[in-house]
Amino acid sequence: MTIAALKIFRFTTWGRQVAAALAGVCLALAFPKANVAGLAWVAPALFVTVALGTRGWQTFRIGYVAGLVYYLTSLSWLLHIPVHGYPILGWIALSAFLALFPAAWVWLSLKAQSSDNSDGLDGNTWTRRSVWALTGAASWVALDILLARVLGGFPWNFLGASQYQLLPLIQIASVTGVYGVTFLVVWTSLALFNAVVAIVRQPTNRHAWLGEIILPATALAVVFALGMRTLREPAEIPGALRVTMIQPSIPQTMIWDARENSNRFRQLIEQTTRALTNPTDLVLWPEAAVPGMLRFDEATQVAVTNLARSNGVWLILGSDDAALRPGGATEEDVDYFNASFLVSPHGEVVAGYRKRHLVMFGEFIPFTRWLPFVKWFTPITGGFTPGARPVPFKIPERGAKTAALICFEDVFPHLVREYVEADTDFLVNLTNDGWFGESSAQWQHAASAVFRAVENGVPLLRCCNNGLTCWVDERGRIREVLRNVNGSAYGPGVLKVVLPLRSAEARSPPTFYRRHGDWFGWACVGLTVLLVAMRFRRGRSCAK
Repeated sequence: MTIAALKIFRFTTWGRQVAAALAGVCLALAFPKANVAGLAWVAPALFVTVALGTRGWQTFRIGYVAGLVYYLTSLSWLLHIPVHGYPILGWIALSAFLALFPAAWVWLSLKAQSSDNSDGLDGNTWTRRSVWALTGAASWVALDILLARVLGGFPWNFLGASQYQLLPLIQIASVTGVYGVTFLVVWTSLALFNAVVAIVRQPTNRHAWLGEIILPATALAVVFALGMRTLREPAEIPGALRVTMIQPSIPQTMIWDARENSNRFRQLIEQTTRALTNPTDLVLWPEAAVPGMLRFDEATQVAVTNLARSNGVWLILGSDDAALRPGGATEEDVDYFNASFLVSPHGEVVAGYRKRHLVMFGEFIPFTRWLPFVKWFTPITGGFTPGARPVPFKIPERGAKTAALICFEDVFPHLVREYVEADTDFLVNLTNDGWFGESSAQWQHAASAVFRAVENGVPLLRCCNNGLTCWVDERGRIREVLRNVNGSAYGPGVLKVVLPLRSAEARSPPTFYRRHGDWFGWACVGLTVLLVAMRFRRGRSCAK
C-alpha cells in the first residue's frame, strides 16, 4: 500500500490542516452531548488518512492539529467555570498538552510501523495490513494507559467511553477495562481504512474489501454474542436498599460566597426533610453540599446528626475536613482535605474518607514554588492534601457495604478497582459538576463512570450537585436519572431508587478486571515499545 495508490487522498498543505481539524471535530461529536457514537469508529481512520504522504515532524503536526481541535471542542465546558481571570488559559493549556497523545499515535501509525523505504504504510500483503491495524489499536491503548497516569493522569473521554450506550460491546470491560473497547474501535477503524484502500486499488474486485475487515468483524461478533449473554436478566434479587439522592443544584458562585452558607444549607435541610416522607435507608448528599466542616463546625454537625437521628436514616455526605500534621502545633501545620462521611441513624459520624486523587489546578496548584505564574491558570488560592487510602462504609442493619469516591475519581479505572473489596455491594460517587454550568461535562463524566460499574461488577450511585444524579447497574445500564419537573437533569430535585442487594451466597464472583487490573493495557504498552524499538533498530541498520 503506497501513496501512489492513494492519490484520491492527497491534500494541499492548508487542506491537510483543515481536514485534520474536521477529523478532530468528528471525534469530539462521538461523545456527549452530541452522542454520535458511530463517529468514533471512523475518526482514527480519518486521522491516518489526513496524514498520508507526510514525513517526520509534518506527520506529528497533522496529528497534533486533529488532537488539539478534538480536545478544545470536547473540553469546551471548562469555559463555563464562573470565575474572573483566565480560565481560557487553562482550557488551551490542557488541550495543548493532551493533543500530544493523538499526535504521537498518528506518527507511530504512519512512521514507526512502516518500512524504511515506504512513503506511508507498508501493507503490500494482507498479513502486513492486518498486523498494522492491530498494532495501531495497541498503540492507541498504550498511549491511553500513559495518559491515565502522566502528571496525575487525565483519563477523560477515552475513545471507548463513547460507546457507553452500546451495552453488549462494553461488557468486555469486565475483562480488559475500558481499554478493550477502545482497542476494538480503533482496530475496526483501521481495518475499514484498509478496506477503502483495497477498493481504491482494485475497483473491479467487488470483494477486495472483505478480507480487510474479516478479523475485527469476527472479534466484534464474538464480543457482542458474549455481551448479550451477560446482559440476560438475572433472577429476582430479594434484598434491597432504599436510597434517596438529593441534588441541590447550588450555583458555584454561591458555594464560594460565605454570606450564602447558612441560606444554602437551610435549603438543603428543607429539601431533604421533604424527601423523607417515605421510608428510606440511606440518604446521599453531593460533594461540597455542606458549607462548614462536619467534624469541627458545631452548627453543621448538630443539623446533620439531628436530621439522621430524627428520620432514622444513614447519611453519606461531602464535607471539607482538616487534621494537624504529625508534630504540628499551629494553624500553619494543618492539612485540609476534600472528604466524605458516613453518619449513622443514631447521629454518629462512624466513618470518613479523604479524597485521594485531587484535581490539578482545581484542588491543588502544582509547581508554584518554581513557577509562580501557574496561579493564573486557576481560580483557587489554596490547596487540599490527598488522602491516604480507600475507606469502606458499612451499613450493618441492611447488610450493605459501599465505598465513596469523590468528584472525578470515578474516571480512573485503576484507582476505582482499589475501592472494591470482595464483599462490596455498590460504589458511591459524590461530585460537584456545578463548576461547569449546564454543559456536556456532566454527561461525559457519567459516560466514563458507566465503565467503572462494568469493570468491577458492582452498581454505582452518583449523587451530584447539578447532574448527572443517577444509578448504574453492574452491567453498565443507566437505570434512573434525576430530572426536575421541567425534564432537566441540571435543576434541583430528588431521586429515590431501590437498589438490589445480593446475599453473600448470591454475590457475583469478582470480575477478571477487578482481580488482575490493567493487564491488557500494559500488554499493549509492551507491544508498542517492542515495535518502536524494532523500528528504530531497523532504521539504524539501514542507515549504516
